Amino acid sequence: MTDEADGTTADTMRERADESRVKLWLLLGANRLLLAAVLTVSLFVSFVVGVAVLSPPFAQQVASGDVIETLFSTMITVIVTGTTLVVTIGQLVLTQENGPLGDQRKRMSNTMDVRDFTEELIGSPSPAEPAEFLSEILGVTAERAQNLREEVDDSRDDALREEVDAFVESVVGNAETVREQLDGAQFGSFDVVFAALDFNYSWKIFRVEQLANDYEDSVTERETELLGDLKTALSLFGPAREHVKTLYFQWALVDLSQLILYVAVPALAVSGIMVGVVDAGTFPGATLGVADIVLVTGGAFAVTLLPFMLFVSYVLRILTVAKRTLAIGPLILRDSQR
Repeated sequence: MTDEADGTTADTMRERADESRVKLWLLLGANRLLLAAVLTVSLFVSFVVGVAVLSPPFAQQVASGDVIETLFSTMITVIVTGTTLVVTIGQLVLTQENGPLGDQRKRMSNTMDVRDFTEELIGSPSPAEPAEFLSEILGVTAERAQNLREEVDDSRDDALREEVDAFVESVVGNAETVREQLDGAQFGSFDVVFAALDFNYSWKIFRVEQLANDYEDSVTERETELLGDLKTALSLFGPAREHVKTLYFQWALVDLSQLILYVAVPALAVSGIMVGVVDAGTFPGATLGVADIVLVTGGAFAVTLLPFMLFVSYVLRILTVAKRTLAIGPLILRDSQR
């Protein structure tokens, strides 16, 4: 939310999104394998409860028809088709890594140019670890914000001093919070991207531009230079975060393709067993008042849907992050920041 009194806005993603912690945890923070497992168990429970409560009894339907054969024959087709599509997505990701020598040389050249610029900005070699790379940029950003405040403290414009002080407090506090989150975060997990999403760099760029424009007649040449230096540091964080986010997306999609391939084989095996072996007489007993055939069919159905649950859990996170980072630069897309 935006505070009109001092021109600041909420820094963390949860505050900017104005959504509950539980929802954001499910969409972003929760372990994807855990979420897929929870979805699968929920499906199993829903199936068992629904079949046990509704009439006619499931065992009776199995005895009088080919319910199991129809259900799991369809699931075999779904698993094979869905697995092929997801693996195709993974292949498209890998395609971006392939190319002629000239393209690879250009990629390397562009990467080294950015690293050289970052080295000049932070005054030391650019870190190789993504978390440390982002952290160093944030450190320089906070330092330049402090330099701006120290310079403006001598200004005779009270309004300028107050606005700069509030703005710098926001920049430094936000940067330090995110740096703490990045400390020890390893790429491959979602921790690096999750922490980087909490730095509201786009609004801060806008505020630098706004301050420079509103106090054009008040700021000195040195203050204008320091505003430009701060804007440069903030502007570097944007593409740096987008690059790390893109690498994570590629990493996650490859992981997703591998996991779906791993679970597709046992899912197909379970479907085949259910089609070829199980009928009304295979599991005649009951457990806790629920027919065993219901429990077995529900469990098998949940297992065959596990590839889809993995797909849902990973894509929910990817789409949520993509939606919250659509714009690069000082563009406001959410009502909570207007």
